[in-house]
Amino acid sequence: MGLEVDGSIFVPVERLGRQLTAIYQAWGMPAALITPTVDIMLAADTSGIDSHGASMMFLYERLREAGNITMTPRIEVIHDTPVAAVVDGGQGLGHAPSVRATHLAIDKAKALGVGIVTVRNSNHYGAAGAYALMMAKAGLIGVSMTAVAKPTVVPQAGKVAMFGTNPIAFAAPARRNPPFLLDMATSTVALGKLTISARAGVSVPEGWALDADGQPVTDPNIGLLHRLLTPLGATRLMGGHKGYGLAIMVEILSTTLAGSAFGVLREANQPGAQNLDVGHFFLAIDPSTLRPDGGFEDDLDAMIDALRATPPVDPAIPVQVAGDPEYRAAARRSVEGIPIPPLLAGELAAIAERAGAPFLLNDG
Repeated sequence: MGLEVDGSIFVPVERLGRQLTAIYQAWGMPAALITPTVDIMLAADTSGIDSHGASMMFLYERLREAGNITMTPRIEVIHDTPVAAVVDGGQGLGHAPSVRATHLAIDKAKALGVGIVTVRNSNHYGAAGAYALMMAKAGLIGVSMTAVAKPTVVPQAGKVAMFGTNPIAFAAPARRNPPFLLDMATSTVALGKLTISARAGVSVPEGWALDADGQPVTDPNIGLLHRLLTPLGATRLMGGHKGYGLAIMVEILSTTLAGSAFGVLREANQPGAQNLDVGHFFLAIDPSTLRPDGGFEDDLDAMIDALRATPPVDPAIPVQVAGDPEYRAAARRSVEGIPIPPLLAGELAAIAERAGAPFLLNDG
């Protein structure tokens, strides 16, 4: 399987991709949808975003079995103008319609300077940064946001979950440096971090998750039981009201603007509804529209260089910019492979067995 470190097995990226592909094939997903789905999942794992890659397969299996998603969605553009479009995800996973939406936004921005595309009737789409980075690699400023199917985050001062972790990703192209890449949840932490901590048997910091009474907990299993996360900042004193506001902004762009459903209202209006109707938002901006001299990329390089040159408090911990950890992880994991903890390896083996797919992580 590869090099074992701290109980994890390092699996080559290509082999992990074959494993995911085999499971999707057994589930009946068409090849044209498997490729973008697996590509986005591998982008997350390769970049060190372990909560949004192969570890999501257990959730996807549950959603499929519950009838919440289909493996054979009809993905179509249902509204199109020169500058904007709406894509219907056909009640499938969100990766494939989001890749299509990203390409649409890129094409429109290349033609007119700006491209705006929303997706409705979708589901979990992986790591938001993967789509923003696609736009940046095309020479564009990229923004990607998504709502989340099941509410897990409480409003500031509340104790009932009203929206999801609602991530924001922003990427911008430089000339010498890799693109600036910000990918963040608007909750203090993503729910997947609790899953990873639970798998590892370690506690989580106070302020990440709450119990049923709205009190902080450090046991990730209790956090996963109640699924009550705090908005970014956790408390009002630490700026939790700002995270709350950002989460609402993402919800508006990803659901209200897309014509998708705000999860809590959907559940209230359609109890037991199987269609999770998740919405996404994509914005591409061509910087040459405002900087025809090509100076945007040079100025961004200068900014990034200046930030990295900031004198650090601890010389052993240099100042970074968003994207640095992900690029380092990608460089390392592209060579060493993806670390798969024993519990995740067991989950993937069981999922493959239930699907009637081969288990390939032991190959080689």
